[in-house]
Parts: sequence; C-alpha cells; structure tokens
Amino acid sequence: MAQPTTPIRTVALGLVGVGRIGVMHARNIAALVPAFAKRGIDLRLALTDVAEEHARGVAAEVGAEFVPGGAPGLIARGVDGLVIATGTQTHPELIRAGVDAGVPVFCEKPVAGSVADSLPILAYIVDKGGTVQIGHQRRFDAGYLEAKRSFDAGEIGWIHSLRAMTGDMFPPSIEFLATSGGLFRDCSVHDFDILRWLTGREIVEVYARGSNNGDPAIGEIGDVDTALAVVTFDDGTVGTVSATRYNGAGHDVRLEVQGSKSSVMVGLDEKTALRSTEPDVAFPAGETHETFAERFDAAYRAELGAFVELVLGERENPCTPEDAVAASRVADAAQESLETGAPVRVAVAARA
Repeated sequence: MAQPTTPIRTVALGLVGVGRIGVMHARNIAALVPAFAKRGIDLRLALTDVAEEHARGVAAEVGAEFVPGGAPGLIARGVDGLVIATGTQTHPELIRAGVDAGVPVFCEKPVAGSVADSLPILAYIVDKGGTVQIGHQRRFDAGYLEAKRSFDAGEIGWIHSLRAMTGDMFPPSIEFLATSGGLFRDCSVHDFDILRWLTGREIVEVYARGSNNGDPAIGEIGDVDTALAVVTFDDGTVGTVSATRYNGAGHDVRLEVQGSKSSVMVGLDEKTALRSTEPDVAFPAGETHETFAERFDAAYRAELGAFVELVLGERENPCTPEDAVAASRVADAAQESLETGAPVRVAVAARA
C-alpha cells in the first residue's frame, strides 16, 4: 500500500541584484534547497539585474530563473519573498516595492544612505504593515549566538567590559570606499548592531579616533583606514569597537565579553588571524580567513534560511529595520566624533 506523501509547498524568492553580495546570496539560497525539500518545501529562486548577460549566467549556475524587468518584473511574475542585494541608494525604492506587493522583504544593510533617509522608510513599513528583515548576518553566527545564550543564561554575570573588532585583510576598492559612508558606517556598524543585540542595551555615547597610514587615496576621499570608538551604554557599561582595512594577518572578527562571573570570546578558533609570542604555544595553527564571506559563510546561509522561515510565518523577524537604523545612529555618532574630536551623544529611538 502506497504511503501518503508529504504535501509540497512552493516558496518562490525573487533576488534583485547579482553583484558580489547578490551572487553569494543566490548560491546560498541554492544551497538551502535540499534542507527545505526534506520539510516538504519546494524552494525556488528567480533573479534579475540590469546586467542581463551576467545575471543569466548566475541563474544558470544556481538553477534559478532569470526574469527581465527588475523588481517590477519579479513581482509581476509572482514571488513569496523579495531579496534586495543592490546598491544602497536603491534600497528605499525596492523596499517600498516589496511592501506594496505584500511580500516579506530581505534587504542588505543599510535601510537607506542615511538615518534621515531611513526614517520615512520605517514609517512606510509600519503604515503598510510590511515585514522587512535587514541583513546583519552576525546575529546568525554560532559564536555570537553562544555568547548571547551564555549572557542571557547568567553564566557571564553582569558585563563590565566589551571589546569588539573587525579587521579586513585588505581594503575594498577606492570607488567603493568613496560611496560607503566611512569606516564606521560601512564596517563597524556590524559591531554596533551586535553589541545592542547581545546586551539588550542602547549605546548612548561614542568617542572616536582614527588614523590613515595606508593608501593615501583613502584619506583623500575623507575616510580613515583604522579607527577606534569607545562606547558607553545606557547602564554605564563601557566597550571598545575597533576596525581596520589593513589586517595583514587575515580577516579577523572577534568580540570579547568580560563579566563578573566569566569571560568569553567570539571568533577565537584555529583560523583566528593572530599568533602567540609565548614559548611553546602553537595555537592557532589553521589558515586564516581572507574575507568576510569566508568568515561568515555559515551565518549568511542561516540568515537566508531564517528569511524563508519568516516568509513561511514560522518565526519572528530576527533583524528589524528599526534595529538596523539604531546601529546606524551609533555609526553616525562615531563618524561625527571622529570628525570633531569630541564625544557625541547618540540619538536613541525607542526600541521596537
């Protein structure tokens, strides 16, 4: 007697933009297909980009459908969720398009080019009852998740110090940096987000310093290649957030959380980009990561897996646009402090 089969539900995602990040997302969605198939879910992908020939090639590589006509073409075709991986300046328009279509939206950070430009988008999402997940992938990294679990469980005790760092092995192109908004907004915003997420507290003041001893062109566009921010939380706890474009040892992202009971460190493993100067200490002995894509490979997949679950109505939004804008407020304050040389209070909005 034939066994009953599990009902199949189709979930169609539409991806707008297949540049570096978009290609990564397309491959990660394709990698998720088998796991969702085991749950009786037929996960499909359609994608679009103004560079049609390139987009067709990506679609063929990952088993997706190419749809011409940009986001309107995807929406007209019919999608259950919209993934936005285009340039920052296009995010507001595309978020609105997804919200207007009544489908959940995943959008790479930031919501818009500035906090001021983001606020009307937040209001629009709320007014229309939209669902928008912003891409802060560190929230899905195993190390950060364990640090949060440990803190929430009381195992760390009360936190007295936090030290977050992000070190790129080499800088992006000058063309990218010229439009990135600066080191704090482009890079450290991830650290600011994860500190709010882990502690459940707001950063209320930032004091920043920076230097530029690498490519002079970085200074010529008004940016720095290395920076440090001292952050103060609303309960008086202090922390530091450092970043550099020139961490020659390898891509290095870590967070040290020190508490009254214990201390933990995220990112300390065989691939950590450092070496001990103590005698007879060989750790870490592995090859270091070269890029953020390698360091957070599993987190990026988990992030999109969470978005599919959001589309299915199986979970709450793991990273709201309000959260993303809150991290951007801190980045803005850090940039202002860097430029003025004075501590800057953060304009804190009510938590969503």
